[in-house]
This record gives sequence, structure tokens and C-alpha cells, in this order.
Amino acid sequence: MTVSVIEQAKIQAQVLVPLVKALQAELGEARANVLVRKALGDLYRRFGEEFWKAKNTANNEADLGKAVSSAFRTYARDDALAYDVIEQTADAFAFDVTRCAYAEFYKALGEPELGFLLICTADFATAEGFGPDIRLTRTQTIMQGADHCDFRYRRDGGGAQ
Repeated sequence: MTVSVIEQAKIQAQVLVPLVKALQAELGEARANVLVRKALGDLYRRFGEEFWKAKNTANNEADLGKAVSSAFRTYARDDALAYDVIEQTADAFAFDVTRCAYAEFYKALGEPELGFLLICTADFATAEGFGPDIRLTRTQTIMQGADHCDFRYRRDGGGAQ
């Protein structure tokens, strides 16, 4: 049995939260956060690249809606997320997260800012790994106090990378 992403996040938080807080105390919050974003961004960007390559079809064109929907189901496993799909096509996947166990966990720790740093910023780096023609926009998150997260993935130009 594999460990769900929400359980992985909880396990990782046991190490990452004290580590990031120590870095912030030593380097200052802004400098430490830049360092953490860069390190984790590189990791998640590579994850996105590997995922995207695995989802490509025989003609080297991945269906954006199907691919992102599949990835998102992995993050939602074990009732980690409740969400409503707004649009799903070959060139778009738009959805709103209406309940987030990741945010609930970090809020219970009293660390929603670190939750945003460690969890939410990964979404953009992962999307970058999908390729230069894939764009993610998100204007709000539950982690930062909104009532939902608004994810909008789009392929620029309507073609494959």
C-alpha cells in the first residue's frame, strides 16, 4: 500500500517546519523563503516534467485536462481535497478546491504561512514542468484564508509542446 500525498505531507512537515523556522531565524524570513522556494521548486518542476512525459500519448500530445485531472486525483486521495471541476478539455483543466486537508493540517499546526510555502507554491513549479506552453493561474487559496482555491490550467496556443 502506498502512502497518500496528504500523509506524506504530514510526515514531511515534522522535519520541514522546524527546518524552515530555523532558516528563517538565521537568515531572515524573506531570504529563507526564497531559498526554500528555489530548492522545492526545482524538485517539483522535475516531478512535473516526469509526470508530463509519462502522460504523453503516442503522437507526443498530452491531453491537458486528462493529465491534470489524473494528477489532481492523486493529491485528493484519502479525502484530502474536495473540488468542483469547472472545465475539462484537451487544452484546459479548471477547478475550484472547496475543502483542503492540507490547509486544515497546517492551520492546526498554527503555521498556514509555512503551509502555503511548502504546499501551495509547489503547484506553480509542477505546472512549469509540464512545459512552456502550459499556464497555471490561481488567485486565491484556502491556505491563505479564502473560501476556495481557484486553479486554472491552460495550454497556450492550443497545441502540444
